[in-house]
Amino acid sequence: MTAVENDADVIVVGAGPGGSATAYHLARHGARVLLLEKTEFPREKVCGDGLTPRAVRQLIRMGVDTSTEAGWLHNRGLRVIGGGVRLELDWPDLASFPNYGLVRTRLDFDELLAQRAVVAGAELRTGVNVTGPVLDADGRVIGVEAEAGPDKAPATFHAPLVVAADGVSGRFPLALGLAKREDRPIGVAVRRYYRSPAKHDDDYLESWLELRSKESGDNLLPGYGWIFGLGDGRVNVGLGVLNSSSAFGKTNYRRLLTDWLANTPEDWGMTDEANAEGPILGAALPMGFNRVPHYTRGVLLVGDSGGMVNPFNGEGIAYAMESGELAAEIAVQALARPAGVERERALQAYPVELKARFGGYYRLGGIFVKLIGRPEVMRMATRHGMPHPTLMRFVLKLLANLTDPRGGDAMDRVINAMTKVAPAV
Repeated sequence: MTAVENDADVIVVGAGPGGSATAYHLARHGARVLLLEKTEFPREKVCGDGLTPRAVRQLIRMGVDTSTEAGWLHNRGLRVIGGGVRLELDWPDLASFPNYGLVRTRLDFDELLAQRAVVAGAELRTGVNVTGPVLDADGRVIGVEAEAGPDKAPATFHAPLVVAADGVSGRFPLALGLAKREDRPIGVAVRRYYRSPAKHDDDYLESWLELRSKESGDNLLPGYGWIFGLGDGRVNVGLGVLNSSSAFGKTNYRRLLTDWLANTPEDWGMTDEANAEGPILGAALPMGFNRVPHYTRGVLLVGDSGGMVNPFNGEGIAYAMESGELAAEIAVQALARPAGVERERALQAYPVELKARFGGYYRLGGIFVKLIGRPEVMRMATRHGMPHPTLMRFVLKLLANLTDPRGGDAMDRVINAMTKVAPAV
């Protein structure tokens, strides 16, 4: 067989947060990285735009300036609204995570991370749509086929390893026969931007556990909502519905959003269509490792491509970036070994470590999703749990996955013990 000349040590498909984090950490370790992105920057992406301290930690690990002077809106914690209670919960003070969250639109957030990868030494090519894998005689992936540029000229790139960070669509893993698992949680979220002088510079992320419209009266609308200030005169407003809800797949989510917003105070600006900026856009939230295996035949799955959204809170960016850093570390170790059995042994550590880090936690998240999909459980939880700040601080730590792994307080020890005891997904 004729040897091919590799264009890189690793090809990363997709320059979202997961792909850019992977490329950054690979390049920082000296690997030759080709980062392929099908769109051009800046580009919009459907997201809540809110980052918990878990995601902030990953930004800091990439050398990102997270100061307000650099265009970030800081937040102190989470404001939870439900059960007739309005509760403000500050992010916990921990050794392992910063005590602040951030908000920034994806319009320039993704480009900022991609440029960090470029500064570290990765080669970024935009306008390159990867269409499928290049396989050797043994069925191992040794590169990618793509369409490049406005004329969609066919192109082929070779590398001994490929990282699929192509998001929820997961076209690359699908081409390898890796379909989504239907027994794992999945959500659908819709969001829209509104001009809102009253809410735009909020120093808390706002989460609504109960949604009502003017017509629904005491009857709850399905799903949960959020209002995140952007600090520039606008807010990101959205809602999510989980597949454990009877309304999943049977509801007009865009209508659901406007019905809920019609019931918000008029001075917030969300009852007036004239304050809206852009259409209501939606996206799926692949949760709880809903695509596996995370390593096969020379390909590592990162972020949404591997179904790594947190089932407890719908957060995806932190886990995309964490899995990207882990994939990079393991890929570098693997590439230092001879191709064959030794390299494969190193690469198999990736799914093992992912499962060790998040498997038990995601198992608990799957149980949580099933419970809150029942309106009577959700109603009881909000009415009896919300009035107890200590309990809610525990819930915040659990939902946001913010604990110190060693030491920590009693809450940390309980949550860490729960995730260890739970069988990994």
